[in-house]
Amino acid sequence: MDDNVTGPSGFGTSGPDNRGSDDRAQAADGAPVRRVRKRRTHQPQVRSHRLRRRVIIGSSVAVVVVVAFGAWLGFTAREAQANLEEARSHAQLAKDALLDGNTADAQRSAADADKYASRAYENTHSIPWSISAAVPVLGSPLATSQQISEVVRGLTHDVLTPAVDAGSTLAPDQLIQSGGRVNVQSLRNAVPVLDQTSVAAQSLSDQAHTIDEATYLDVVNEARTALQDQTAELSNLLSNTAIAAKVVPAMLGGDGPRNYFLGFQTNAEARGTGGLLGGFGIVRANDGGAKVDTLASNSELSMDKRPLDLGPEFEARYGASRPTTDFRNSNLSSHFPYAAQIWKSLWAQESGEQVDGVVATDPVALSYVLGAIGPVTMPDGEVITKDNVVELTESTAYVRFADDNAARKQYLQAIAARVVDKMTGKLSSPQALLDALGRAAGEGRIAVWSADPVLQQVLSGTKVGSAVPGDTAPYAGVVVNNLGGNKLDYYLTREIEYVADTCVSDTRSSTVTVRLTNNAPAGDFPQNVAGLVQGVGNVPKGTNSVDLSLLATRGATLRKVTVNGAQQFVFTGNELGHPVFNVRAMIPQGKTTEVTFELTEPTTPGEARVPVQPLVDSPNVSVDVPNCGS
Repeated sequence: MDDNVTGPSGFGTSGPDNRGSDDRAQAADGAPVRRVRKRRTHQPQVRSHRLRRRVIIGSSVAVVVVVAFGAWLGFTAREAQANLEEARSHAQLAKDALLDGNTADAQRSAADADKYASRAYENTHSIPWSISAAVPVLGSPLATSQQISEVVRGLTHDVLTPAVDAGSTLAPDQLIQSGGRVNVQSLRNAVPVLDQTSVAAQSLSDQAHTIDEATYLDVVNEARTALQDQTAELSNLLSNTAIAAKVVPAMLGGDGPRNYFLGFQTNAEARGTGGLLGGFGIVRANDGGAKVDTLASNSELSMDKRPLDLGPEFEARYGASRPTTDFRNSNLSSHFPYAAQIWKSLWAQESGEQVDGVVATDPVALSYVLGAIGPVTMPDGEVITKDNVVELTESTAYVRFADDNAARKQYLQAIAARVVDKMTGKLSSPQALLDALGRAAGEGRIAVWSADPVLQQVLSGTKVGSAVPGDTAPYAGVVVNNLGGNKLDYYLTREIEYVADTCVSDTRSSTVTVRLTNNAPAGDFPQNVAGLVQGVGNVPKGTNSVDLSLLATRGATLRKVTVNGAQQFVFTGNELGHPVFNVRAMIPQGKTTEVTFELTEPTTPGEARVPVQPLVDSPNVSVDVPNCGS
């Protein structure tokens, strides 16, 4: 018999496994036989069971690790968010303290802001966070958060801290002294730090605009957008402040007396720079102080002057309107340096005085100033406030003095004089006045030109310079000039849309759509408010007639212009390198007229710009033009 005894199934026979005893056994007849060990049929099942246990234990550990890591990330994210909020809060406290002239509190709050911003940076730049941020898609919000914390830390460390350290001299109560006098030496001392912080702020603003959009988590994207807006605003503020520190001391007589022509624009009758030159004054500046005298109406500027040569391009476009001799047409162009040079020339011929520069403003800016300094009271007891000054000067006065134009102009001069006197006297809140002037300048309601070429070079690149830019970036300058000789632009509202195709070709199609609405209410208006000058056409009283210009991107060509869907005849020209397209449009009372310019323009890099002409309204402007490079 074979030693390996097997049963029918082919496996070893069953029976007890006598471990630890002799391997031999006896057969039934008593003869000894060699016992064969039986293979354990349950061993694969045991191994499988043990493997499952290991997998379960390993999986459980992995789950615990993942959950713990997720909890750590959640905790760190909340901590980072809290630190960013603390940084923002302390930065605001530093700003408020600085504006109040409290240098010690400002420095303390700036240090706290930097401390919390650094903590947020550390929260989001640990090794585990960085590893997680590198995971495609899932790590996107973490990567965006890292970029946000980098910009915030840069703002507190490179902008806020040095600005506060040197900013005590720029506190409004230190900068503006008694009688409205500006401390020009403080401004000059601040130039190096302002230059440093404005450069840093611009760099951080650029960095903020390269932050990646998170693929999910709206709260992260909302923080990203808010940071981009805030850094852009801060960069503009610091840039403008640095420029002001360079030009204001000289312009306010820090190097000797300076004189300026101050033009008051009536934007109820639109002109390229805002409105018709309605009155003017001469500003006398010396050692940081300024006074206004020689307040007069536009009728003081006679129209028998010698013309001013502003070049063949200007003459070709505007010469027929005699802009350099007729003050009524002196600011048809939206390029303020043209109007400024004309006004300087007119005053020199009128008075023999050569001014050092020109400043323009309007009643809307006056309303901002009144909001800061408080109302003024006229000799008859009438109170002029921030809420009624625009209506009084742009509308009511034309009805009240419909039969006495000289009295109306005298009334407007009296209002201007009262506001100027209060503005240059003792101020209860210098900061409020600075804010008001800054808002007006930001809206183009204060424009400045200097006869000094060095100062003008600086001004020309700023908002307050109100100059048409000479670069090739996408541009849509929409300009309204009143053709009716009336004051209906007080009731005019505007909508402007500028859209363009993608950047795939050297040229692209673009469209500029302008909607003009005449909101003049029903009523019997005086002729000087709602009538039309002769030669415009036989149209109903109350109809607004305008010359609408588009200064387009350099190199752009026009395909067609439509007014309310009907193709129109177009006047073409050039101004400062920009092609210009003009149409004349009628806007019936209570109606909207839509003008559409269809263009082919070069696909040039740069952010698209739509400058807003400072009229009475605040127009709705929408831009959908891709930036084709940097």
